[in-house]
Amino acid sequence: MSSAPEIEQSDILIRMGSILNSEMEPMKKRFRALFTLRNLGGHAAIDAICESFTSSSALLKHELAYCLGQMGDRYAKPVLEQVLKDENQEPIVRHEAEALGAIADPSAISVLSQYKNSAIKEIAQTCELALQRIEWINSSPDVCLSNGDRTIEPVPPHPEHLRQLLSIENLEMILLDCTAKLWDRYQALFTLKHIGLESDGSALLRHEVAFVLGQLANPVAMDVLQRRLCKMDENCMVRHECAEALGAIGNLECRRILEQFLQDKERVVRESCEFLDSVHKGILYFHIH
Repeated sequence: MSSAPEIEQSDILIRMGSILNSEMEPMKKRFRALFTLRNLGGHAAIDAICESFTSSSALLKHELAYCLGQMGDRYAKPVLEQVLKDENQEPIVRHEAEALGAIADPSAISVLSQYKNSAIKEIAQTCELALQRIEWINSSPDVCLSNGDRTIEPVPPHPEHLRQLLSIENLEMILLDCTAKLWDRYQALFTLKHIGLESDGSALLRHEVAFVLGQLANPVAMDVLQRRLCKMDENCMVRHECAEALGAIGNLECRRILEQFLQDKERVVRESCEFLDSVHKGILYFHIH
């Protein structure tokens, strides 16, 4: 006999799956349902998410694949492989082959190898990174995948002993070098993400790294920026720059985060969030440092 919590979770799964798969529901509500299913996990949640790959929204399908990768469950692999193979799917959706790299099942190597030379550059590069990640994980059995937040990243940051040898300037130079290998550029990005905002020694350094992450406007930095913005004892200069960086990323989740700080006790943080909120409602935004 099922327990009350199990029955309640089953009801939530059914309800969230129904919302996610309804074209009649507003997109923001469908995204909330998706994130709820991602957090619940399990095969039933994955099945509900996979049903929505028939949606007409490329953005939603992109997020579906991303969430499946973040769940890290091999059960989703066959559907993700089909999405990659489906040439009727938009490139922004197929590029989420990144999710196969996040799951890191070696049996995905065959299909990823097939598409690493795709004529669509974003798909080819994503498959290349996913293949390298699978190789990295399987050649390093003692590797630690924890990165201080809940995000599975497509490329690992440099290990601790190397981070101490790299300056922010070094990492930024590698990141912006168009001739460098894509893996190396990504590794610089994620190293920057991890060392800078977690540095206890200098608020100025943390502020500068938040600014660089904002200039890149890459969603991969969302979790660490949110965590630092939420840290109420952090220097207000750092928190303000984290808010600015989230505003530069500018997706729906960032907007939701910023709305939580419209009444912040620190005026500089509050006013940053007020300004960014007005921007996201239709006013042109210029990132100011």
